[in-house]
Amino acid sequence: MIKLSVFTVCTPELTPEQLIQAAEAAGIQGIEWRYAGIPQEATKEAPSFWRNNRCSIDPQGDAAIVDTIRQQTDKHRIRSIALVPYVKCGDLDAAAQAFATAKQLDVQMMRVGVPSYNGERHIEDLQEEAVRYLDAIQDMAQQYGIKALVETHHGTIAPSASLALRLVERFNPAHIGVLYDPGNLVHEGYEHHRMGLEMLGPYLAHVHVKNSAWQQQNGQWQSDWAPLNEGIVRWAPIVRHLQQLGYDGYLGVEDFSGQWAGETMLRHFTDTFLALLRQDHEQEALL
Repeated sequence: MIKLSVFTVCTPELTPEQLIQAAEAAGIQGIEWRYAGIPQEATKEAPSFWRNNRCSIDPQGDAAIVDTIRQQTDKHRIRSIALVPYVKCGDLDAAAQAFATAKQLDVQMMRVGVPSYNGERHIEDLQEEAVRYLDAIQDMAQQYGIKALVETHHGTIAPSASLALRLVERFNPAHIGVLYDPGNLVHEGYEHHRMGLEMLGPYLAHVHVKNSAWQQQNGQWQSDWAPLNEGIVRWAPIVRHLQQLGYDGYLGVEDFSGQWAGETMLRHFTDTFLALLRQDHEQEALL
């Protein structure tokens, strides 16, 4: 049965304790923790997704904070399902530190980095670099008992399901999988969602929920984030595809639209996706 989770990058105004309580109140079962510090100059700024994000775990912070988070999630019967660091491809020391924190949190998944793509290096060179890195990552994942995730993300060598699969298909899906993000595919990498999900098969480990749209600005088309129900991604068919294909993982909200914040955003997400999970498979045509 599909479950709901939240990635704390999209709740920057909440502290970890507030987020845990809000997730429980909204009926969310899992939490993905943003693993990044706050720049000193950003601490006096308003909360924001990528700078003053109060709902983050600092890699340089006190390990006791991680223990406190684990105690709080246990108390509120919420599962910490993933740690989401911003580790660059090739940085095995940072990956090892993140895996150790992930183990301390008792999560089941952790995102790992893949090379960016800007046309300066040949794609085959970048893929070879990523595969060498993932080979070492697989050993760590097996050691810690935590699945490493490659995310479908624009601006990288894995913007689509097929290109992510090209990176991971030589590895054991018990240790390395794919985080499928349809909202990112609006920016770059779109493939028919059902086809992508079918291709990923056992490598499909997690799904992020957000939306994006294209708009004209100064005569140029540009993509940007959009509210969950107002972007290009049609979530009802995707949820139905996931159910039909037997997916029983999490749908994790990562809303960057700014339409809602904190507890309000979590309640909206829960109401929207619980309704989709309940609706008849035949109500809408497949994409």
